Amino acid sequence: MEAKVRASPLHLRAPSIETDGQDQEDPKLLVANRGEIALRVMRSAREMGISTVAVYSEADRNAPFVRFADEAVCIGPPASKESYLVIDKIVKVCKDLKVDAVHPGYGFLSENGDFARALEKAGVIFVGPSPKAMKVMGDKLAAKEAVKDHGVPLVPGTDGAVSGLEEAIEVAKTITFRS
Repeated sequence: MEAKVRASPLHLRAPSIETDGQDQEDPKLLVANRGEIALRVMRSAREMGISTVAVYSEADRNAPFVRFADEAVCIGPPASKESYLVIDKIVKVCKDLKVDAVHPGYGFLSENGDFARALEKAGVIFVGPSPKAMKVMGDKLAAKEAVKDHGVPLVPGTDGAVSGLEEAIEVAKTITFRS
């Protein structure tokens, strides 16, 4: 049975799962991070009635966040590049355990558009910005361009990249610096 998830990525709650009258397990959130960050996300999820899944490296086997999770899956050796940063392993766990959403925590894959796209392709909600928003906001000039017509205060500077030291000095002369 396939559930229809009608939640915004930041508001996954039990009532957001429609089951067309059939039994549905509790919503399930995988936390793609470790340590205190993962534990805090899992505590909040539990308060909301959402089941949690921890992914962990061999080094974190006995960590508090692993023990706290409703389910936990080892995704590789201690090196992050072989565990926490391997998108395919995390997506596979999502599919295998029928995860509804993934919270990336901070760092690791939290600002990785490829990760968000892979989850989207797998039918899993990414709790965070869209891949497009990550791309735009990850580029300072593109971010400035995206918000300039929306009344967002901007730091004084140029509309584009400066071409060299002389141009930078000329721009600096036009900016008021406060001490």
